[in-house]
Amino acid sequence: MEKVQPQTSRKTRSSQVISLEKGKLPPQAIDLEEVVLGAMMIDKKGVDEVIDILSADVFYKQQHQLIFEAIHLLFENSEPVDLLTVASQLKKNATLEAAGGEFYLVQLTQKVSSSAHIEFHARIILQKYIQRSLIKISNEIIEESYDETTDVFDLLDTAESKLYEITQGNIKRSSETAQQLVIQAKKKIQEIANREGLSGIPSGFDKVDKLTSGWQPSDLIIIAARPGMGKTALTLSMARNVAVEHNIPVAFFSLEMSSVQLITRLISSETGLSSEKLRTGNLEKHEWEQLNVKVNGLEKAPLFIDDTPSLSIFDLRAKARRLSSQHGIKLIMIDYLQLMTAGGSQKGGNREQEISTISRNLKALAKELNVPVIALSQLSRAVETRGGSKRPLLSDLRESGAIEQDADIVSFIYRPEYYKIEEWDDEERSPTEGQGEFIVAKHRNGGLDEIRLKFVGHLGRFENLETFDYTGEFHSSMNAAANDDTFKTDKLPSPDEAFGSSMNNDLSPEGGDDDVPF
Repeated sequence: MEKVQPQTSRKTRSSQVISLEKGKLPPQAIDLEEVVLGAMMIDKKGVDEVIDILSADVFYKQQHQLIFEAIHLLFENSEPVDLLTVASQLKKNATLEAAGGEFYLVQLTQKVSSSAHIEFHARIILQKYIQRSLIKISNEIIEESYDETTDVFDLLDTAESKLYEITQGNIKRSSETAQQLVIQAKKKIQEIANREGLSGIPSGFDKVDKLTSGWQPSDLIIIAARPGMGKTALTLSMARNVAVEHNIPVAFFSLEMSSVQLITRLISSETGLSSEKLRTGNLEKHEWEQLNVKVNGLEKAPLFIDDTPSLSIFDLRAKARRLSSQHGIKLIMIDYLQLMTAGGSQKGGNREQEISTISRNLKALAKELNVPVIALSQLSRAVETRGGSKRPLLSDLRESGAIEQDADIVSFIYRPEYYKIEEWDDEERSPTEGQGEFIVAKHRNGGLDEIRLKFVGHLGRFENLETFDYTGEFHSSMNAAANDDTFKTDKLPSPDEAFGSSMNNDLSPEGGDDDVPF
């Protein structure tokens, strides 16, 4: 008689299978982890190919993390990596038994015969780690989303920041040892020593670059001035120098002027054609040719302009992250800080607190993307009521002392000509006509200075002072430009003729005169 299996037993086995099918394991590739570690211990070439791709955290198995840490330490100390040295290093670390013992190390080396395809295998291990990280971050976001006390804009910013770190392959550890930081610092110093020129992003102004060694990564630079001093002209001149002359990608966020107005200013500066002619299109034949020829460099420049009005700091950070990942942005410029909004929980609150939030987040953005951030800022009207030269001071920064606190560099633009001051108040008694001063009032990592620049009002740009003589014409060293009549002027513009901005009227919500493009 055929024996019938009990129904309960069949159901039990069936439920066990179902539960296993529904269960989930974190993404992992333990077999590849074993192969990679084994290859690193039998072939030096394998270590060289993947040591900068992997870190201990990317391994799923804890034993593998300990083994990789030992290999990495041997590599840092320029010691050979093999079965015996790794075992010895694990003993020194007191982690040999936790890593599986010597027998497990022998097993790893027996799984491979060479380091062939080790980089491909390492990339798969890294992908599994990224998948696990995404799962972890997603779970955190889900938990925070259910929390009614969480501000939705803060949550969006946090989520995007964490995802950006994964996109850049830059998932940060909570801390680093002094040894690791010293190695990084020595490496950076060596790179600077071997590099010709500046260590940072050049501004195009010789004396400014000499003082700062270029705009440094992770620095927040504030450029402040009263309306009409030429804040936008200076930053546009810098953006042009960086993008056109050095082909370095620049992001320019304009909250005041449209992108077409800004590019028109750049065209005027690049071609030497006045803004009035470009605005009316009343150009002679040779001027059309001049326009078509001289904008070629500007057309090819990696300059990205965003003119979103009333941009919040959270939107700006999101846009900057995308530009960084898509175009490799190396410099961010913002015109100007007081037109931004904080968004999130700070929206509609005290204005001083809002500016503090914006300032703090701009510094955080500079550190996160590791690029210099240049933000323009208004000065208070106390400058106008003060007697004497009306030279700006740090105390004149408008609405918040947090700007001074967060910034690595605070600088001012000062043009005595604007206040009808004909000569500089110094021993040289040189004329102020067509000149401006770039005042570095705070420099966290360097010295202070007052640097003279040439202001070319009818073209809306700043130049190195040495490039010009006091008559407003180029020196003979710039023959190509000097031979072009459009680059000469017998009379410099008065302050009233100089380019204004919508900040000229502090009380006007709409800004200045639409007929004045600069």
